[in-house]
Amino acid sequence: MRLRSVPYKYVVAAVFVVAVFMDLLDMTIVNVALPTLGKQFHAANNTLVWVVTGYLLSLAIWIPASGWIGDRVGTKKTFLFALAIFTLSSALCGLAWNMSALIGFRILQGVGGGMLTPVGSAMLFRAFPPNERARASSILAVPAAIGPALGPVLGGLLVDKADWRWVFYVNVPIGALGFVFALLFLREHREPATGRFDPWGFVFSGCGLALALYALSRAPDDGWTSFNVAGSGILGLVIFAALIITELRATAPMLNLRLFANRLFRGANIVMLLFFGGYAGLLFVLPLFLQQLRGLSALESGLTTFPQAAGVIVGVPLAGRLYHRVGPRRFVMVAFAGTAGAAGLLLLIDLQTALPWVAAILFGYGLAAAFSIIAIQTATFATIAPAEMGQASSLFSTVRQVGSSLGVAALATVLVTRGNAHVAAAVKAAAPAAQFAARRHGLLLGFHDAYAAAALIALVGVAAALLIQDADAAATMQPASERPEAELPELVAGHAA
Repeated sequence: MRLRSVPYKYVVAAVFVVAVFMDLLDMTIVNVALPTLGKQFHAANNTLVWVVTGYLLSLAIWIPASGWIGDRVGTKKTFLFALAIFTLSSALCGLAWNMSALIGFRILQGVGGGMLTPVGSAMLFRAFPPNERARASSILAVPAAIGPALGPVLGGLLVDKADWRWVFYVNVPIGALGFVFALLFLREHREPATGRFDPWGFVFSGCGLALALYALSRAPDDGWTSFNVAGSGILGLVIFAALIITELRATAPMLNLRLFANRLFRGANIVMLLFFGGYAGLLFVLPLFLQQLRGLSALESGLTTFPQAAGVIVGVPLAGRLYHRVGPRRFVMVAFAGTAGAAGLLLLIDLQTALPWVAAILFGYGLAAAFSIIAIQTATFATIAPAEMGQASSLFSTVRQVGSSLGVAALATVLVTRGNAHVAAAVKAAAPAAQFAARRHGLLLGFHDAYAAAALIALVGVAAALLIQDADAAATMQPASERPEAELPELVAGHAA
């Protein structure tokens, strides 16, 4: 079966958009259902948290290995396997009969989710030549923005109007259609030079990242000095050190850490770590402010924060057109300055501020974020050879996951520690009749400190952008119209291998 008159790169893009949208939607839509799940299964918070943590730890094991698996087994087979596992486990999560079953199915879901994005990214950036990578990044940015933003809105609707099980069932028809399309039209790709399975790389990368992400996920609730957080964090760092030594000595490592010797790849990953740290952290804190302090429902909170995604959608095509003229370095600096300014404006938000003002600030934040997303994703792979794209994509996804987790942990810690300090000081100074208002004001100041931390991370990102040299990314700055005719792709999509 053939799909005529459509460049193959857009077939890859269509399949990848479906997978990324499902994966990122799932990360936020489940959070809305957690209170309902606790009531349904009579689960305490320390058990309920494993619905999220189990998925996160499963991701941590399979993201680093995904590049090697895709190169060795074939990107099409690996992507289809990951999509099938993710879709099937989503259905099983909806059928869960108790909390243990749900957590087990979420861990299985993480196997698919951990491989979808890295393998899909490798396919996407192999399909698009360097001077069209900004266009590829634009395609990727839309589901990356809509998925997390739509999750609370859709999750709130499904939990309130239908049943919590539909939070998981919603993935099934999307995943099934994506699987059939991918099966029919994706081409198989393998790297013949892929080495043998690297067991130590698999064990060290999976265990080290899982322990580090567990420590980051539990730090805001348990405290950074608690035994489980400090112990798992230190052990994770020790295993990471062993991973570095092992992989740098290996002739065919699972994680090709030598790619970080590439100046542009290294600098872009540092910038990306900072961007996703501030981005994920702020998107984690804002719903707490809107729901816990302003009293909004999950649905109302989602609708208030959704303009952030709208800002990304508006900014992506503009960023895609300007990238070739401006270059990644200035793009990233301006974008980080914009996100810092938007986060700073949130300091002006109080308990009486009209919600449209909050939405307007978030729209501006999303607009600036779009420039960062396009520049970082386009520049990161500019000097990576096609044969190394799978391993580079695994490293990129790993750093992005660590950055997101670190940002959430950092801003949540600021929120809790500074909020408690402000509440204690405000209550101590207030009259008995005014202590409720004093407590709310103290909590508001804690949120302000978290917004300030997000702005500070963005300002550090402005300085980190100096690590990116436009000359290194010159291949991505050449307009597509200047591409030699001989390099144009065929206009017929491939068929099933």
